[in-house]
Amino acid sequence: MDLFGGTIRSLENGLSYATLKNKTISQNIANVDTPNYKTKEVSFKDVFNDAKKATIPAYRTDDRHYDFKIEIGGNGVYSNENFRTRPNGNAVNMDAEQAKLAENTIYYNALVDRINSKFSTLNTVVKGGR
Repeated sequence: MDLFGGTIRSLENGLSYATLKNKTISQNIANVDTPNYKTKEVSFKDVFNDAKKATIPAYRTDDRHYDFKIEIGGNGVYSNENFRTRPNGNAVNMDAEQAKLAENTIYYNALVDRINSKFSTLNTVVKGGR
């Protein structure tokens, strides 16, 4: 039985994606002056496909054994190897990275607001509407 109807889990997965994207963008910004550094991106499609096939149920020999799953898969981060913006080989475009960071921050905050709303609703239900 899924107590929250899958909504909390979906929001959690969205937060994990936004966190990974934020780390990747921050790494790009931190390496803006590193020679031959190639920007990294997070592919939503790869993260989504990994999430669909990321769990393998365990083989249970007895009904009393715990049901658990093994998680597999990559993280959806890839490098832009063929992109160059400066003579030293660095491919970080600071304006583009800052725009991506701002967009991702808005996305993350929207997810946090939504999950807070869900927990607030559950709290009201638990307290009996008081």
